[in-house]
Amino acid sequence: MQGAAFAQNLRETFSSPNGKIEWKAEGEKNKVKAFDVAYRDASKGNKESQVLHISGYGLTTGDGGGRNLILKNISKPKYISEHYQMLMGKKSECKNEANEIVYTFGDDLKRPLRMVVRLYNDGVAFRYELEGLQHTAIKQDLTTYHISEGTRRWFQEWTESYENFFPLSTTGKGGKQHWGYPCLLEQNGVFSLFTEAGIERINSASSLKNGQNPEDYHVFLDENTQHYSGNWKSPWRVVVIGKKQDLIASTLVTDVSAPCRLKDTSWIKPGSVSWIYWAYNHGSNDLNIIKKYVDMAKTLHLPYVLIDAEWDEMKNGATIEEALKYAKDRGVKPLLWYNSSTAWIKAWGAPGPHNRLNAPENREKEFAWLEKMGVAGVKIDFFAGDKQETMEYCIDLLECAARHHLTVNFHGATVPRGWQRTYPNLLSTEGVYGAEWYNNESVLTKKAACHNATLPFTRGIVGSMDYTPCTFSDSQHPHITTHAHELALPILFESALMHWADKPESYLAQPKEVQDFISNMPTAWDETRLLSGYPGESVVMARRKGSTWYVAGINGKDESLKLALNLSSLTKQNSRVVLFEDSGTAKNPWKISYRKVRGMKDYINAQPRGGFVMVIKSKKRFAPNKVRSVFLECIECII
Repeated sequence: MQGAAFAQNLRETFSSPNGKIEWKAEGEKNKVKAFDVAYRDASKGNKESQVLHISGYGLTTGDGGGRNLILKNISKPKYISEHYQMLMGKKSECKNEANEIVYTFGDDLKRPLRMVVRLYNDGVAFRYELEGLQHTAIKQDLTTYHISEGTRRWFQEWTESYENFFPLSTTGKGGKQHWGYPCLLEQNGVFSLFTEAGIERINSASSLKNGQNPEDYHVFLDENTQHYSGNWKSPWRVVVIGKKQDLIASTLVTDVSAPCRLKDTSWIKPGSVSWIYWAYNHGSNDLNIIKKYVDMAKTLHLPYVLIDAEWDEMKNGATIEEALKYAKDRGVKPLLWYNSSTAWIKAWGAPGPHNRLNAPENREKEFAWLEKMGVAGVKIDFFAGDKQETMEYCIDLLECAARHHLTVNFHGATVPRGWQRTYPNLLSTEGVYGAEWYNNESVLTKKAACHNATLPFTRGIVGSMDYTPCTFSDSQHPHITTHAHELALPILFESALMHWADKPESYLAQPKEVQDFISNMPTAWDETRLLSGYPGESVVMARRKGSTWYVAGINGKDESLKLALNLSSLTKQNSRVVLFEDSGTAKNPWKISYRKVRGMKDYINAQPRGGFVMVIKSKKRFAPNKVRSVFLECIECII
C-alpha cells in the first residue's frame, strides 16, 4: 500500500462491534504519531467524545530495536467472538467479543513489530509482538497515556503489595509519581480504567509513571533481566471504557487472557473461610484457637478454615497434623499459609514457614505432602512486586498447586491480571488495603467508609479481591462503619475465597438471620450489576446466583445518605426479600425485616458510614412475613 491510499488507510476509523468505541491513528504517510479513542454516549444522543489519547507506543530492545518505527501495513478488521465460563468472579458465562486490527511496523533493524489492537464494546486492549529476537532483552515499553490536568482521577500510589488508597485528585501529582493499577478517571460522565492482563512467564508486570510531564503517564516495566530469542509478546494494555455500570460488569481483563490450561477443574470449589489472624494480629500456632475457628466454620457451614502463619512452630507440643485432623474430622477443609520467601522478604524478615516453595523439588515435595494430608489449598504471602522473576514464580506455584489439587490465594502480591481464567485454582488475590490494616495503623478507622465505596469502582473491577471483610468487633484499631455496612462488603467485594475476618464469638453473637446469611452467601456469581453510586461516595450493587439476587449498598460519607434503589431489572413485584439495615443504636444494631417487593424504584436511608443488604428470592417463600423482634421500629414496606 503506497502514497495517498496508505495515508487514507492510516486515518481510517475502526469501531467496536456495537459501534460505541472508536479507534483511529494520527499521522502522515507511513509515520504514526499517536492513537485516539472516542466513545459514543447513548445518553447524549450518541454524541462522540474523545476519552483516550495514546501519545506514545512501541518497545525498545537491548540490541537497539524499536527505534524509528515505520508503518508497513494495517490489517483488515477481524471479528473475534468466543464464549467461555468462569468458575469464579462477577459473571459465570462470559463472551470475548471484539474487532481486531494489526499495525505492522519496521524498525532500524528491519525487524517487524506488530501492535495488535482489539476494540471491545466496553473498552480497548492492545499488545506488542516481536519476531526474530536473538538473545536480547526487553528494555522499555513506550506506551504513553496523555491525561489532561483537571481530569478527575482515582489513582493509587504504587507499592510492591498494591495496598494503598485511591484518593480523588484532579492533578497528576504524587509522592513518587508512580502509580499502581488499576487507575480510574472520569471525563464528562465517561469512565476509563487502566490496567493490564495476559501476563506470561516472559513478562514483568507494569505500572504507570508520570515524572517530567505530569500529564503523560508512561507504562513502566518492572525488572526483567532475561534475554529472549525467537518470538515475544507483551501483556495486553487494557483500558475499560464506559459508564460506571459498564465498568462494574466488565470482564475485559479475563476476555483477553489465555484460556484455562487445567484439564480438570471439577475439584475447584469457591467458598467461605474462617480466618485465624485478624482478631489476634498474629498467626496460628495455638491449637486451642485453631479449634475455635474450625468449630465456627462447622457451626456456620463454612467449607474452609485458614490456618495462618506460624503453624510450623506450634505451642505446647501440638502439631499441625493434629490441627488438620481436627478440621477434617469435622468436615471442614483446611487451608495453610506459606511465606513466599522471596529476597524482598529475607531483607526484613517475616513469619514462617520459610523456604519450602522456592526450589522446584522442594515445592513439589511440599505440595505432595499437603495433598496427602487433605489440605485443600494454600495462601502464599509477601511477594516482591512486579518483577519478571516474581511473575514466573507465581505461575510455577499455580501450576504445581494444580497438579496436587490445591487452590491458591496470593497475598502481599500484585493485583489480578487475568490468571483466574488461565489458572482457575487461583481463587483470590489480596492486592488491596483491606481490613488487615486495622491491625497495623489507625488510618483505616476514619478512611474506611470512603475507601470501601471507592474499591468497587477501582480494584474490584479487575478480579477477586481478598479484603477479608465483615468485622463487627474491633482488632488493634477501632472501626466506625456500621454493622450493615460491614455485612454489605462481602457482596460488594467479590472473592471466590471469602475470608470472614472476625472472631467466632462475634459472628455467633449475631441474630440468626445474620448467621444464616453468612452460611448461605455465594462466593462466585452468575451476574453483577451496578444499581447506583459514585466512587468514594456510595455504591449499590446487585449480584445474582441462580435465581437469587443479593443487593448491597454502603454510604461512604460521614452524614446520612439516600441510596438509590431500582429493582425493575432484577425482579418482579411481590418477590420476597429479607432486608438488613442499621437500627441506629449500639444495643440492638440490626433492623431485619421480611417483606414483599411492592414497588420497583425507591431508596434506602443509610446512616453515616452505614449500609444495607437485601436478599431477593423470586419464587420461594423462605421466611415468615413478619418483622423480627430485633427491630426497634416497624416499617410498612421496604420499597
